[in-house]
Amino acid sequence: MTRRLTAALAALLLTVIPWTATPASAAPRVAADQVLTWTADDNITRYKSAPTSAVAGATTIIWENSAATGNTTGMPHTLTFDTSTEGYNHDVTLNILASPFDANDGRHQATVNLTPGRYRYFCSIPGHSQMVGELVVTEGGGGGDTTPPTVAGTVAGERDQDGNYLGAATVTVTATDADSGVDTVEYQVDDTSFQPYTQPVQVTAIGDHSVQFRATDQAGNTSAVGSVSFRIVEPGEEDTTAPVATATLAGDRDGDGNYIGTVTATLAATDTGSGVATIEYSLDGAAFTAYTNPIVVTAAGMHMLHYRATDVAGNTSAEQMEHFTVVPPAAEDTTPPAVSATVTGERDSAGAYVGGATVTVTATDDDSGVASVEYAVDGGGWTAYAGPVSVRTVGAHTLRYRATDTAGNASTEQSTTFTVVADGTDGCADSDTRATVIIDGDDTGVANVDTGDGCTINDLIDEHADYPGHADFVRHVEAVTAALVTDGTLNRRQQGTIVRAAARSDVGA
Repeated sequence: MTRRLTAALAALLLTVIPWTATPASAAPRVAADQVLTWTADDNITRYKSAPTSAVAGATTIIWENSAATGNTTGMPHTLTFDTSTEGYNHDVTLNILASPFDANDGRHQATVNLTPGRYRYFCSIPGHSQMVGELVVTEGGGGGDTTPPTVAGTVAGERDQDGNYLGAATVTVTATDADSGVDTVEYQVDDTSFQPYTQPVQVTAIGDHSVQFRATDQAGNTSAVGSVSFRIVEPGEEDTTAPVATATLAGDRDGDGNYIGTVTATLAATDTGSGVATIEYSLDGAAFTAYTNPIVVTAAGMHMLHYRATDVAGNTSAEQMEHFTVVPPAAEDTTPPAVSATVTGERDSAGAYVGGATVTVTATDDDSGVASVEYAVDGGGWTAYAGPVSVRTVGAHTLRYRATDTAGNASTEQSTTFTVVADGTDGCADSDTRATVIIDGDDTGVANVDTGDGCTINDLIDEHADYPGHADFVRHVEAVTAALVTDGTLNRRQQGTIVRAAARSDVGA
């Protein structure tokens, strides 16, 4: 369908090409020294490339709308010279349709004779009317001014924090030409129509805008079209409120609140009006400096940090201040605590402790401080030390102990040995002397030792007493064994074995 449409348009348009232009299908009758090239692609709002100036005389025109120039859809375009609009030369009639699917694969050639002045060209296909441009032709012969002016535009006005112009923007166009001099400067707003530029142009309509401009020198050379783009927004109420600035200090501190080794100050500001423009700070009386990153202070001593913020409207907050002290960090603690133990109790002539012994463990650390103290009785596991340990089991004992400071340094394990003998009284006249702790016929395998007053562990459990219920018996066993763990008679594992046997039994049920 596209190929048939293109062929039809070509048949129609080529019939109006005069003999002053030679289509690509025929060899040019005159060899022209000057070659001008126009190209197009899929866009229907502009030519991809086009010349802006030329010299008078025989000229070869190349018009290409092909896959090589970026036409990927087969979109047809024309290159048409205007022969009716006032202010332009009308002596060249050119109207060539080009498509990647035509007989020349979209590349056409014509020879014309250009005269000094301006030519207007456009695409004549409906919907492509924005494809338009101008060609400025100057006298030939060489040696003249062939360089177009330099033209530039600047935008001025009050802006918000996003760069938008508040209420209005003024565009100033400047042009210079070092050869024949600037003849005219033109501008247009939002692709309306070019008009003479005589003074800065003010744009007040809310929305996005583009101002285009160009200049022509005395020799007829016209510059390429330049442009500036900008957005105008409604002006808000005048902002007369200063921002709110804050500071946050961070770092390790000692008991007096001093920062140890270093402190980091982070500044922030908020502004509900025009927005924050800058944050500044001054440290210890120095000049105010723009804040970009958190401020790190490592110098020991007292410091004063002043800070302030300014918004886009120019309002500056009152100076705020933070004061703080940095102290050198303490030397690293590599010394473990000092730990010792003392054994007290009534002793017989052989030095044995009668009825029981109490072991008190003490630990000190002059640097980071004591974090924990632990002890273990005989072969038992390590237990956190919370107070003096009472050992009442008859026999020889070894109590091990150690301490760790806050820095993680652990003391060398130490120990003290002592012997406990019975005090001569028998708390249980009819003692249960079975070798192991047995509950309701369930042998736990835990040694049934004398607890120090003639009573064994089985005597204290007393499975034959009257209990309101089974749960009451189990709670009784838990309390008895907990006390035996505290005094070192049992360890936690042994206690668990006995309590589980009590829970399996029918005692008290």
